[in-house]
Amino acid sequence: MTEADLDVIEIWPENAQAFDVFHSLQTQWRVGFSGPTGLDYMVLYQKFDRLKLPPDEIEQLELDIQVMELAALGAMNDKTK
Repeated sequence: MTEADLDVIEIWPENAQAFDVFHSLQTQWRVGFSGPTGLDYMVLYQKFDRLKLPPDEIEQLELDIQVMELAALGAMNDKTK
């Protein structure tokens, strides 16, 4: 697959940080016998510590990442593809 084959998506500025953190966790999935079950939240919390964000920003960032996590799990577990 070449880069030209990839779909280009636009990340809205207000979602950029959540996307960047989510993307940095791409190898941190918990996997069970039936496939991915969710992100490793201990790694996520370590990432939050390194970002040194205020608690209210961390709370919103976590919620945003959970939305992406659920969408990703739905896509990864879609057996119709």
